[in-house]
Amino acid sequence: MTDERFPLRLVPDPEPEPVAPRAPRRLGAVELVPGRIRAAVLDMSGRVLERTETGYDAATAVPADLDAALARAAGVFAGGAPQGIGVAAAGLVDPDAGLITEVNDVPALRGYPVAERLRALTGVPVRVEHHARLQVLGDRWFGPGRGRRTFASVSTGEVLGVGILYAGQVLAPPGGRSGAHMTVSASGERCTCGSRGCWKTVATTRWLRARARAAGLGDAISLGALVEREDAAAGQVLAEYAENVALGLVNIQQLFAPGLFVLHGEAREGGERFRGLIEERLRSDVVWDGAEQPRVLVSTAAVDDVALLGGAGMVLSQV
Repeated sequence: MTDERFPLRLVPDPEPEPVAPRAPRRLGAVELVPGRIRAAVLDMSGRVLERTETGYDAATAVPADLDAALARAAGVFAGGAPQGIGVAAAGLVDPDAGLITEVNDVPALRGYPVAERLRALTGVPVRVEHHARLQVLGDRWFGPGRGRRTFASVSTGEVLGVGILYAGQVLAPPGGRSGAHMTVSASGERCTCGSRGCWKTVATTRWLRARARAAGLGDAISLGALVEREDAAAGQVLAEYAENVALGLVNIQQLFAPGLFVLHGEAREGGERFRGLIEERLRSDVVWDGAEQPRVLVSTAAVDDVALLGGAGMVLSQV
């Protein structure tokens, strides 16, 4: 019973303390190749929010020059620490140690501790992987491989390589490479690695230009220009190039049956004609009894973003 001499007073609830909005999650990516470092901040959808690029002299650089170039590139992360940084590197890498083991064109990158250097500059976790293998994670999270657990991502053009996602994991065994030096012709041309008949010797832009020149098509013809021509000589060179690219993919399909191959780089210039030739060759040489029929798609991602998306995808895969 309420005593009327002391009426009940309702005390309003205190105003809730203002809650600061959560900072948006960001992903960091770095591409480190001979003569150039690209770095970017991406959002969780793979959209590039900020980017920068810096260069160094691949032939004369010493480790201190690499440190300085990396510090310039890492400035893009100063506006807010990303969840982590994925480094897409050329050459041989040791992901567990965070090292670039060797890059033929850059002596200073031999044993370079890129993960350690970036951690010191940014204070966030850093992982490193070979750029051709890494791009499969970009396709997995942001591209045609979204939702798949097994498929392959292929670099074409001046650089050749394949990244394979198998049962949800990137195939990256210690000492493993990106496929450019698999032997497709035992008596073929001598490769830069010293072996003969590597896939790289017949399925890169260098081979295409040399073959076009030998066919009388000019000294610097591109894949795009070749596709636009209707003469028999151009058609023959185009068919040979598609056949050579398909040679490596056939071996990969036989071993791992990824089913889907996503092409990046120069293949975009070849359009539907080039894509169709590769897929036709792939299907003619592969028995898919009970397995997924192989398909070839060409990525629409900007060429400059492919490795950065892979780096961001590696961060997502870790967190």
